[in-house]
Amino acid sequence: MKASKFDIADYLDSNEMIAEYLNTVLEEGDNSDVIAAIGHVAKAIGMTKIAEETGLSRPSLYKALSDGAKPQFDTIMKVLKAIGGQIKINPIGGAA
Repeated sequence: MKASKFDIADYLDSNEMIAEYLNTVLEEGDNSDVIAAIGHVAKAIGMTKIAEETGLSRPSLYKALSDGAKPQFDTIMKVLKAIGGQIKINPIGGAA
């Protein structure tokens, strides 16, 4: 019996799960973790749909959201909007 490879995208099946996943990665991960997480969400929703909504090609999206990629901020914002997310800033302690 061959074990199937775990794919987080298989579990991102609701807006709530997607938001929880991205928020957790934003809090605990580094830049590359966040980019990978956005890629997982885009894959779960469907790269074709994301490509249509962002105006970017599927190959460009895969490249921009691949491991080790450093996409432009504009690309990240387009993809976040397409997946129904937004960046929200909350104050953290210590800054005044």
